[in-house]
Amino acid sequence: MTLTEGRRVKLAVDIGLTEAVALTAGSPTGAGAGFLILAAGTEGTVDRVVGERDPGREVREYERLASLLDSFGHDMPPQSKRELEEKIASLEPAWTAHQAHGAGVTVRVRFDNGFVLDGARDDVFTPA
Repeated sequence: MTLTEGRRVKLAVDIGLTEAVALTAGSPTGAGAGFLILAAGTEGTVDRVVGERDPGREVREYERLASLLDSFGHDMPPQSKRELEEKIASLEPAWTAHQAHGAGVTVRVRFDNGFVLDGARDDVFTPA
């Protein structure tokens, strides 16, 4: 599904926020008060489509090393070339998963209950 600004969407999965909700006013310890979960089916409107999400360190490293091998592999000493090929092979699962999933985009969604979720992956939403 292609997300655009103004499109109505709903969460396809429950989303738990990883940070504990902290008590700030009147809390002597600043201890956590709970954990916030937005339930699947919560509806909202796309405020902003941010762009491609970060593919991750391993994918970026795979791309960098593969480019290095393509560009300079023919001039490398055999041992260096073999080590580079081994490193690329170790990063191959991350690259394969990235290719299968696609780059995707991140979005900012304003839910009907007033919450705003920013930097969310597009694949956690369905049309409302």
